[in-house]
Amino acid sequence: MLLAGKVAIVAGIGPGLGRANALALAKAGADVALAARTQARLDEVAAEVEALGRRALPVRADITQAGDCENVVAQTIAQLGRVDVLVNNAFQMPPFETLPGQSIDGIRDSFEINLFAPLRLSQCIIPHMAERGSGSIVMINSVVLRHARPNYGAYKMAKHALLGMARNLACEVGPQGIRVNSVAPGYVGDATVDLVARMQGMAEKRPEPEVKRELLETLMLRRAAEPEEIADAVVFFASDMSRSITGQCLDVNAGEYTH
Repeated sequence: MLLAGKVAIVAGIGPGLGRANALALAKAGADVALAARTQARLDEVAAEVEALGRRALPVRADITQAGDCENVVAQTIAQLGRVDVLVNNAFQMPPFETLPGQSIDGIRDSFEINLFAPLRLSQCIIPHMAERGSGSIVMINSVVLRHARPNYGAYKMAKHALLGMARNLACEVGPQGIRVNSVAPGYVGDATVDLVARMQGMAEKRPEPEVKRELLETLMLRRAAEPEEIADAVVFFASDMSRSITGQCLDVNAGEYTH
């Protein structure tokens, strides 16, 4: 029960990593506020959190909107009493196109949710954490930080900006007892490897099993990290076990890259 008595907000509740983060925090003892655009998904994950014996607060929100961010924080404090942890998990994949031909407006749109939304939600929470003298903010980044490939340019730009923002934010709020760290996953589960192998196989006109075998051979563990394993890193940063760690980025990529 590393997070007993704590309250966490998870922004970006989806069927994969968002759900895994919420459930991992709940298993560690935290009550969890859930923020996402889709009410049905929020309700489903909230029921799973409550089944673990923790309080859940689903809040339908578009965190690209300042008012929605303020509402998520206000409702969490009003109904759960405090905020100790924020997990910025929401993201949007930009169009996968080469940078020379990509629309600047399209790149700018991807920054709204991949960069400005996490900053906006953090800005709403920091005064509350500063008043309490403690808090942990965790940014979900990506293995895209570690490689350069065609068509990934806009996503790589957004994630590098998110990393820079997290590190500078850590410097600025550290004196108030607030820590800011990042987790950079690689492939999220075997299903993601299957999807990439299928897409790459179609593009290269090669059998999917052959492409998947080659992809797995690039991982030292020969398997992808599951969402629950990535969520364990989030719990670590949320807990007092990392009380002297801030401004850092932890790669969870099954050995695809070392850093």
